[in-house]
Amino acid sequence: MKLVAPGLLALCACALPSFAVAESGAGKIHPSVLEQIAAQPEGEADYLIFLKEQADLSSVASLPTKEEKGALVFALLNEVAQRTQSKLHRALLAQGAVVRSFWVANALHVRGSAATVFQAAARAEVERIDPNPEVALKIPAPVDEVIQPRLNAVEAGVTRVNAPAVWNRGFNGTGIVIGGTDTGYRWTHAALQSKYRGWNGTAANHNFNWHDAIHSGGGTCGTNTTSPCDDQGHGTHTMGTMVGSDATNTNQVGVAPGARWIGCRNMNVGVGTPTTYMECLQWFIAPTDLAGLNPTPALAPHVINNSWGCPPSEGCAADTLRVAIESVRAAGIVVVVSAGNDGSACSTVQDPPAIYEASFCVGATGTANDSIASFSSRGPVTVDSSSRLKPNVTAPGVSVRSSTRSSDTTYGLNSGTSMAGPHVAGAVALLLSAHPELIGDPTAVQTLLEQTALRLTNATTCGTIPGTAIPNNTFGWGRIDALAAAGLDDTDGDGLPDWKETLAGTSRSSATSVLRIAQFSFTGPTTVTATFSSISGRKYTLQRTTDPVTPMWANVGTSTTGTGSTLTLSDPAADQAKYFYRVVVSP
Repeated sequence: MKLVAPGLLALCACALPSFAVAESGAGKIHPSVLEQIAAQPEGEADYLIFLKEQADLSSVASLPTKEEKGALVFALLNEVAQRTQSKLHRALLAQGAVVRSFWVANALHVRGSAATVFQAAARAEVERIDPNPEVALKIPAPVDEVIQPRLNAVEAGVTRVNAPAVWNRGFNGTGIVIGGTDTGYRWTHAALQSKYRGWNGTAANHNFNWHDAIHSGGGTCGTNTTSPCDDQGHGTHTMGTMVGSDATNTNQVGVAPGARWIGCRNMNVGVGTPTTYMECLQWFIAPTDLAGLNPTPALAPHVINNSWGCPPSEGCAADTLRVAIESVRAAGIVVVVSAGNDGSACSTVQDPPAIYEASFCVGATGTANDSIASFSSRGPVTVDSSSRLKPNVTAPGVSVRSSTRSSDTTYGLNSGTSMAGPHVAGAVALLLSAHPELIGDPTAVQTLLEQTALRLTNATTCGTIPGTAIPNNTFGWGRIDALAAAGLDDTDGDGLPDWKETLAGTSRSSATSVLRIAQFSFTGPTTVTATFSSISGRKYTLQRTTDPVTPMWANVGTSTTGTGSTLTLSDPAADQAKYFYRVVVSP
């Protein structure tokens, strides 16, 4: 489907039913919906209505645990949807429309006549009406499902992100659940079955562990499946990279082989829609049983992988999935998203959900080296006029060997940012298994992986950021390093493990390091206070800067000597909109 150019909108309106032009609220309707109405002889459309009121999730961040965050997000989203949707829902049903409610974003999926579109747009509670196009999965090349030689070693990409070094420290993802949303999964594959949360070693229970958002078509799997199935192959390959290994460890294809996985099919033979994507995102916040009942936020995964995109070039509105992605992240779930395969030009990170601030966006580097893959999409994001830097990080995505759907023992090669993202999702699982105190804090997890990534640069300036800067719009912060992110050592010998120091972003091997676990709070309109546990004899200095990317740090007051107890340092002339803070530790 092609978007209607702004200059052609008036021409398109002429082809609509005569009542359409007179209806109020037409400016709320996406051009693709107008085009769809004009092209359909029966004047029907498949569309999404977004209501003006969306849940305020700002109170969730202060909650201490992922379980509490998930429960409150679920409650707040449902309260708003139930309170605000009912009148519009009834009105649409009265017009003969087929209607489905979503709460992950306050929205209704509608299949109805042209009249329903314009009548909905005229209502005061409606914010906008977006299209629901079918979107084909974009990958650089088809999956190679030829049986690859078995390797008596860990796969190259897994080694490149330093996962085996974390395993050797005793952390392989145990206790962490990864959610995959893709074309489905061959759950009986030798590399995946023992990792599936629905398998106890002798029997399967797919309730709360599998959901199928495909309700028509479905290829070889059919529809509304009650056990994991993959009708295309892409999903099985991505899950292998996250958790895969067989019983003899002959095929160690996964970054976090101790983690468990759950899954949701959001594509019909590689073709998804905004509503199938939203259905899976909603399910991950509160997994249900196979009947779609008993949603349970406590069973939500810790991280989800999204190796797919919904391009505006094929009719997806840039903002359609934003609230849903933000809701998942607010629930304490890390949202890993592949950057896309539209490189090598600048501003080719252009498809939701990779473009969003709440997405942990991943570009692709080589598996045998750290050069950028030619197909890897680059930033900055311009489709929403944000100029947002993307990707956030990179990971191996060229000729990645993983499980395939052909049989329970086949492996194959594939390339794409779809293969890079799963390396990062697996690294998140390793990090959380090493530091369970980070569970439910996607910002801290993302910061650790960004700040400890291998710094990579090139000669290309994208947007206003030169390729020699860190971060840049080609590599982001660089290629991830799972061992560095886990930070299990105390490199500078200051009594604080490296991972705690990394959260504010300066070199931990320098003579002066930075305390990165300080808790900052504003105690008044112009006062910021840093509270932290001090080490006796160390000196602590509060510093501030206006630019965290290329900072010029300035001291706030004088140094304070640690006593071994809690210290507080304050800036009485703070400006929340201007300054970034850190606490410097010196011998």
